[in-house]
Amino acid sequence: MLGNLGLLAGLVLLIVLALRGVNILLAVLFSILVIGLTNGMALQEVFLQHFPFGASGAFSFAGNFLLLFLCGALFGRIMAASHAAQGVAMAITRWLGAPRALLIAMLVCALLTYGGVVVFVVIFTMYPIGVTLMKEANIPRRLYAAAIALGAGTFTMTALPGTPSIHNVIAANSLGTDLFAGGWYGVLAGVLMAVLGMWYLEKQWRSAVAQGEGYQATPKDEQMAALAPQGDAQLPGLLRSITPVLVVLFLIVLPRVLMLAGVSADWISFGLTQPILWASLALLSGSAVCYVLFPPVRPNFIRTAGQGADDALLPLINTAAVIGFGGVVIQTPGFHAFAAWLLGLNLPDLLSVFISANLISGITASASGGLQIFMSSLAPAYLESGVSPELLHRVANLAAGGLDSLPHSGAVIALFTLMGLTHKEAYRDIFVVTVLVPMLAALFVVGLAMLLH
Repeated sequence: MLGNLGLLAGLVLLIVLALRGVNILLAVLFSILVIGLTNGMALQEVFLQHFPFGASGAFSFAGNFLLLFLCGALFGRIMAASHAAQGVAMAITRWLGAPRALLIAMLVCALLTYGGVVVFVVIFTMYPIGVTLMKEANIPRRLYAAAIALGAGTFTMTALPGTPSIHNVIAANSLGTDLFAGGWYGVLAGVLMAVLGMWYLEKQWRSAVAQGEGYQATPKDEQMAALAPQGDAQLPGLLRSITPVLVVLFLIVLPRVLMLAGVSADWISFGLTQPILWASLALLSGSAVCYVLFPPVRPNFIRTAGQGADDALLPLINTAAVIGFGGVVIQTPGFHAFAAWLLGLNLPDLLSVFISANLISGITASASGGLQIFMSSLAPAYLESGVSPELLHRVANLAAGGLDSLPHSGAVIALFTLMGLTHKEAYRDIFVVTVLVPMLAALFVVGLAMLLH
């Protein structure tokens, strides 16, 4: 009984500390101390074994995925330094026009994250440009933030096949699948998320205009607007700007296309069976293309690459810390009872996957953390019950992208902090587009898969 109460207290403590802005690593360490003490676990096992080096340990995860985080952050930093990310954003803005600012934000964020640019780089790219768009279209800040979240943190993260996102790679690495597993289900879910999310945001925008709510400037807007490109002449054109992203996607899809065409070679097999290394190589190739296409980035290329390496550390450590927290949680009797309850529910396997992956991601407030814990603790049972690895890959990814965006999510807190928003002002819209809509899309895929299998 005490152990279960301690487990609950540790979870609540993690959520409260995260909401209060406490560093997630410190929050995790305090929380696992509470869990360890109340569950009678030796502290040396908690802090020196389960948290760092267990099957879901922080350092175990960091060691496996360091290269991917590093290459993704490097590519994102170089795309930003070359103004290619801004070039994509401004070209789409000219094409669609400022009155479609919400659609522009979603499309640009989706395009960049699908191509491998890390979420935080995308946010910092879109906010300075967004100040102008919000002014011209009179869009409330809360809705623009939700459009960024929809494009950067939903369908390109968990649904669309082929993306080098950490979530897609975790599933592929754990199940022995490739980055295109369950592809058609992912495409259907991705379309649903984009359409439903944008419908909601446009509806809310019309309602806000009718009620007299619009854009309100803040002192920080002036600073961020100064970071936005002041003239199109200094920006590369759309074709040149988007080429590095297209190269990354082309290299990722190439082994799958050649395999379907009946071509066999060792490097094709490598590309299909080593998702971490292959996605990392694709991102490095995109960075090399930036070096070739954008002369202004060359003089400071090494320094920019170093900044990219620095950019990788914080998200890697934060994600690893959350996963290490899960590594301690899964050692407790309470979690084993919880897992047994989930697996013992009289539900179809895919619906059980949906529920379990969602709950674990909600507990950790991290899709990647929840997915890693799910793969190491529950996925083997679903494979044994007959769920195919490809289908489990996609359904678990989709499910992990539901409750991961609860109020204590690090990404949500970072977005609100950057844009000067509070949970009271903006979380309702974030909840709809990053929790409710993805869960509906995942349920649709689960229902369809149950009909077809």
